[in-house]
Amino acid sequence: MSGKKSLEERIESTKHVLKENLNTVRAGRANPALLDKVNVEYYGVPTPLKALANISVPEPRMLLIAPFDTKSIGTIEHAINEANIGITPSNDGKVIRLTIPQLTEERRKELTKVVKKYGEESKVAIRNLRREVNEELKKEQKNGEITEDDMKSMLDDTQKTIDKAIKAIDEMVAEKDKEIMEV
Repeated sequence: MSGKKSLEERIESTKHVLKENLNTVRAGRANPALLDKVNVEYYGVPTPLKALANISVPEPRMLLIAPFDTKSIGTIEHAINEANIGITPSNDGKVIRLTIPQLTEERRKELTKVVKKYGEESKVAIRNLRREVNEELKKEQKNGEITEDDMKSMLDDTQKTIDKAIKAIDEMVAEKDKEIMEV
């Protein structure tokens, strides 16, 4: 059945987007994924930072960015400031250091709200997928392509798939919340 396959593919896509969004939320420790959405203007072309530099985590609260071309260090530093990730870069001419500040309790609570919002957006997207599949099944049943019993069985399968996806999203959000609230 192609409907179920495409439903599962679309659910995986939604979970992937959620995972990317959660990676950009800054928890207390250094994570190179924090810089995934930083693009650097390199010879007039917007280029992802990870294509221009080696990003490492030498300490739990520090990211070290070693550009392949040391002449681009100023441009990279400017791009990080423009990305508005809330961390001020410092460079020594060869590498850029990003020291991740300790999160305050208030900031942690704000971040958990952001994480919950991302999770809720993903759940809404998945519920919309369910609605689309259910409408398609009802249309097929009305046109005589499938029987009423088949439709009910497929609706149950769809609901089970959706429930499983929502549970997975809740787990992803809970894991990120735990990471943020960790001191």
